Amino acid sequence: MAERSTASVGVAENSGEDEALTARADKANADSAKDGSSSSRPPEETRTDAGDAGGSQAGDNDSTVSLGQADASTEATGPEGDTSRSVPAHAPTTAGGAASDEDVEATSTTPAPPELHSGHKLARRYRLEECVTRLDGFSSWRAVDEKLRRAVGVHLLPTGHPRARAVLSAARSSALLGDPRFVQVLDAVEDHDVVYIVHEWLPDATPLSNILAAGPLEPHDAYQLVSQLSQALAAAHREGLAHLRLTPGTVLRTGSGQYRVRGLAVSAALRGISSDTPQRSDTEGIGALLYAALTQRWPYEEDAYGLTGVGSLAKDNLLPPDQVRAGVHRGLSQIAMRALVNDGATASSQERPCATPEELAKAVSAMPRIKPPEPAFGTPRPYQRTTYQQGAYGPGSPARPAPGIGGPGAGSEPPAPPALPGRTGKALKWGVSALLIAALGLGSWQVADTLLKGDSTASDKTGQANGPGETGATGKPVKVVSAKDFDPPPGGNGSENPADVPDAHDGAPGTYWLTQKYYGRPDFGNLKPGVGIVLDLGKPQQVSSVKVDFMGATTASFLAAPRSTTGMPTTLGGFSKVGSGTGQHLTLKAKKPIRTQYVLVWLTKLPVSDDGNYRGRVTEIQVLS
Repeated sequence: MAERSTASVGVAENSGEDEALTARADKANADSAKDGSSSSRPPEETRTDAGDAGGSQAGDNDSTVSLGQADASTEATGPEGDTSRSVPAHAPTTAGGAASDEDVEATSTTPAPPELHSGHKLARRYRLEECVTRLDGFSSWRAVDEKLRRAVGVHLLPTGHPRARAVLSAARSSALLGDPRFVQVLDAVEDHDVVYIVHEWLPDATPLSNILAAGPLEPHDAYQLVSQLSQALAAAHREGLAHLRLTPGTVLRTGSGQYRVRGLAVSAALRGISSDTPQRSDTEGIGALLYAALTQRWPYEEDAYGLTGVGSLAKDNLLPPDQVRAGVHRGLSQIAMRALVNDGATASSQERPCATPEELAKAVSAMPRIKPPEPAFGTPRPYQRTTYQQGAYGPGSPARPAPGIGGPGAGSEPPAPPALPGRTGKALKWGVSALLIAALGLGSWQVADTLLKGDSTASDKTGQANGPGETGATGKPVKVVSAKDFDPPPGGNGSENPADVPDAHDGAPGTYWLTQKYYGRPDFGNLKPGVGIVLDLGKPQQVSSVKVDFMGATTASFLAAPRSTTGMPTTLGGFSKVGSGTGQHLTLKAKKPIRTQYVLVWLTKLPVSDDGNYRGRVTEIQVLS
């Protein structure tokens, strides 16, 4: 498998640590010369990131790339604010623009970035708003895509920059991955004297560096962090891509708890970072992030990314997290050390070190399950007694309140109403009794008449008569033979992510079918009445309900085709509505069991995505008889 050098982007330079960087690079050279291998732990840069880019889908000979994601991206990237690590001074220069340390430091020979300002437009579409990075010949901006009215991030380099071609190549390679766990690149363009990379911007996502500033993560959150990162990087390496600059600032956590990695390929290319062992470097990077998440300490001597370094604890053998901080989960502590063993950390004698993200992901999946923390409930409000309980109309009123119930003012309740005169009261009682008896008799007669007639042809909501084949609901699952996405006119395009439809009924809650992204309104941007999935049961069968699980509260309906239908309907008029509801876990029931071969789960309102737009995700559908 071909391995490529990749990475993420920087933001602000801390000039006060230049000497520390040089000393660390010299130490890395000495360590490398001692053991005859390339260093797997690059030193930290004292810089912060403002936005990382992915890649674009074009060949190296194309000068301009406009990606499909630009019109249908899934997320957007927020302000970065991380510091990062550079390649050791002895790391080789890669072909295609990766520069040596001398090239990086000799900024006087690097072409200056184009003189741009807030309000400048690129391609008459991307309006620059704020410069968040100006470093090493390139700059990073927060911008606005005026065509789609959303925030984006932009990296700018002059075309004469020694790493301009490498950045374009890295962006194109990263975009081919198309993994939603990474921040996506939307455009990669070489336009006359400037090269720019447009990427997502997540304004509502929080960098891990900000989260760790408040304290270490809970065991369940740390488990989710290392699990998601190892799986994401394993998928990237299978496609020949690496990151090389995993830091607390390049990992974002969205509001739904998903971790997104920014800077795949592009950040390393921007800085000329490369590695002879990219899998080991990324595995160590994940281990360092897990170590920091468990201890709130950076597992190297120097302070970095707002975290205190371990100092002298890292000179000989790095102490495991459970020996640095009390209460650390022992299994996660061992996972962190198995990932960091590439950098001289001591691994458990019983456990083998993890040298690749794939091995790390397998080690994490083999761990016993870590339960999420119990939800915290606030103190309930004091119980408020009703007027009756306070004694106004309780036993003993009006003379005195009932013992133990009366309260302030219990003796001042209003007097009871006077009784009716003797003969008038008796007549009224007899009249009310006669009316009740007449009502009961009329109701009994109607019930008996219905039973005698035997309404065996009562219709359900779909207008289908119940026959001999329909019995009471059994609640047993009905096998789904096949399924198809349903996006009919008006407004529909005929299909919507058909390749993912099997994930909606495969019995695995971790997979899902998703809609396209819609902007501005939850009702599909007012473009269409809805989309859905048609389930083919193979033959007409009894159906009493449909269970649907979504990611996010979604409004959906359960529709069914008439029992006489011989082929899957292609229009919405071929189905009749059975039930509807709104929620994340819906059970849509028929009034009475029906018989049908085709069931339609029809989505009409979508939940909001992390970037403020709307997208539906169906994790599981189950048809019950």
